[in-house]
Amino acid sequence: MERLQVAVAKAREARNRERAERPAPAPGQAAAVLSSAAPTTPEVVTAAWQALAEMKVDRAQLNRKRVVSIETGPEAGPYDLLRTRIIHQAQTHGWKRVAVVSPHSGCGKTTTVANLAFSFGRQRDLRTMLIDVDLRRPALATLLLQKPAHTMADVFEGRIPFAEHGLRYGGNLAFGLNRGPVRNPSELLQSLQTRQVLEDLDETYAPDLMIFDISPLMASDDNIAFLQHVDCAVLVAAAERTPMDQIDVAERQISELTNVMGIVLNKCRYSGGAYGYDYGGY
Repeated sequence: MERLQVAVAKAREARNRERAERPAPAPGQAAAVLSSAAPTTPEVVTAAWQALAEMKVDRAQLNRKRVVSIETGPEAGPYDLLRTRIIHQAQTHGWKRVAVVSPHSGCGKTTTVANLAFSFGRQRDLRTMLIDVDLRRPALATLLLQKPAHTMADVFEGRIPFAEHGLRYGGNLAFGLNRGPVRNPSELLQSLQTRQVLEDLDETYAPDLMIFDISPLMASDDNIAFLQHVDCAVLVAAAERTPMDQIDVAERQISELTNVMGIVLNKCRYSGGAYGYDYGGY
């Protein structure tokens, strides 16, 4: 941890020096510049990842909670397919921050996000961060059987650094979880301070993708506040439960704030060979 702090301090000093040497903005330009970071070296990034506390998981219990993509296999197939499509869309359009949202609760959004994260974790050449920003009814920590001491609100408000809160699974997957609900999440999520923290996370950890589990669209205005911070969003709907008109409305709402990457139809029935090869006979 000491080595990381020294490395980060050096990077911050270089960044501050570069900012001090930059000419003042001309009249009419924005008064506040959120971030203009000097490049962080690969060594500092690797040290930052390694300094995160390791997350222990009980695979058998997670399996019972339908978190099935820690290991490859037929049950992980749909999530691996979704992962591959997200990677393709992100690389094609230069997107990095991906929000996952649903029209209403009960669509299986958080279970989808958790499986998607572990699927990305098996993509060893990518670094992925999964941040729970559903601050009213956070469910990710409970689903993953984790008991964090703090919330992402503590990180956004500067009470604790992400380095002391985040968890690492393997060498390339990091989680930002919540102990419980927080007050005034909407005001917090749309604040400049939250935007700056996201920039700092991007700079320090240099993730290839940042995935955000955000609250359902019909639950509150928190998602409206936060979608301004992301490059795109994936909409998760429940088969035989989410009406088409709700999907249409949700898609329009998202498109007014960010790019719609795609729609995932969750909880649908399919045959064993629906996702490429039938693993039972291959």
